[in-house]
Amino acid sequence: MLHKVSLGTGNINKYRLILDRETIDEVVALGEELKGLRVCHINSTPFGGGVAELLVSHIPLLRSLGIKADWQVIHGDRRFFTITKGLHNSLQGAKFTATRAESWRDLYLSINKVNAAQLDADYDVFIVNDPQPAAMRHYLPDNKAKWVWRCHVDSSQPDETVWQFLRPYIEEHDAAVFTTSKFIPETLKLKRIATMAPAIDPFTSKNMFIKRYLCREMLETLGIDRHRPLITQVSRFDRWKDPFGTIAAYQIAKEKVPGLQLAMIGSFASDDPEGWEMYAALNEEANKDDDVIISSNLTGVGNMEVNAFQRASDLIVQKSIREGFGLVVAEALWKGTMVVAGNAGGIPLQMPGELGNYLVDNIEQCAEKIVYLLQNPQQRERLGQAGHEVITHHFLTPRLVRDELALIKELMAK
Repeated sequence: MLHKVSLGTGNINKYRLILDRETIDEVVALGEELKGLRVCHINSTPFGGGVAELLVSHIPLLRSLGIKADWQVIHGDRRFFTITKGLHNSLQGAKFTATRAESWRDLYLSINKVNAAQLDADYDVFIVNDPQPAAMRHYLPDNKAKWVWRCHVDSSQPDETVWQFLRPYIEEHDAAVFTTSKFIPETLKLKRIATMAPAIDPFTSKNMFIKRYLCREMLETLGIDRHRPLITQVSRFDRWKDPFGTIAAYQIAKEKVPGLQLAMIGSFASDDPEGWEMYAALNEEANKDDDVIISSNLTGVGNMEVNAFQRASDLIVQKSIREGFGLVVAEALWKGTMVVAGNAGGIPLQMPGELGNYLVDNIEQCAEKIVYLLQNPQQRERLGQAGHEVITHHFLTPRLVRDELALIKELMAK
């Protein structure tokens, strides 16, 4: 059997402290209608990525509503995850390259077939996250559950070879979900295609309230000088996050903001073999500047430390060039910390109106916005609070649960 991630049960009512009554009541009502329904999320790693971040809070909250929710994780070897990382990148527009054109297809399908055979299939609804398990439905043709494929990346311009390979398997699902309508490939043919943005949980250790002075004290042990300005990027060690572009923008900004520090906080995941190469290259670059700090979940930087970095930083940078959503943007804005971010993917959803003035398209723009905000602390604080309001109203976990349950209700009615 596939590994089931061990989680407890949440409490929907505690969100009444921060969210409007109407939203919570709507979530509770949907839970009552679907009480006892068996729902299972499937993905490829229990830690280290955006999907895992979502499910850690999402599954317990579903359970608190009376839904019998679980989370199963597929397995595969390094060859499989090297292929699926390539598929992931190619859905976001990178050209897919394989030394043996047919063998990667065979390996991908064989691993999906093995995982399908080991799946606990006793559920009413399966939600399959991203390309790694996208073909499992194909190998369970007699399963009577509703199957939903959830795409968390910007798939608006996928590599044609990869998309034509994956599309038939995706179209065997009952529905597909994308972060925003602009991510939906034009040739996808499904009766039900929905859009719903991800969300963050304000009560996790990554997002719970910590006083800023305590955060600064916490970061001193990690090499940060609390008396000097600090900007931080939090993300996977991934080329789409453009970490070298962030370093280049920092170097330009430092010429006008003496003493500026940059923290690059990353995470590794078991389904991302490219991360190690990026981590090594970043460390080589960081060694040229004592004020650049590289830390990860393998060097003692867990969720609480990420929380501290996001609260203690004067500014968060997320210079992505492709981005499905960018949970770290929501995390920072929830804490009232202003963000300078790449004008990519789902990030603009989180930075509407005046916040959108700090979406950037190149290194020079990024450096310019960093300098302006560091030199104008009152403006920075005001914008951070505006960002907090956006996240509160649109991007907290109960809203995502509501959207998912509304889709499930519709599918079950059919």
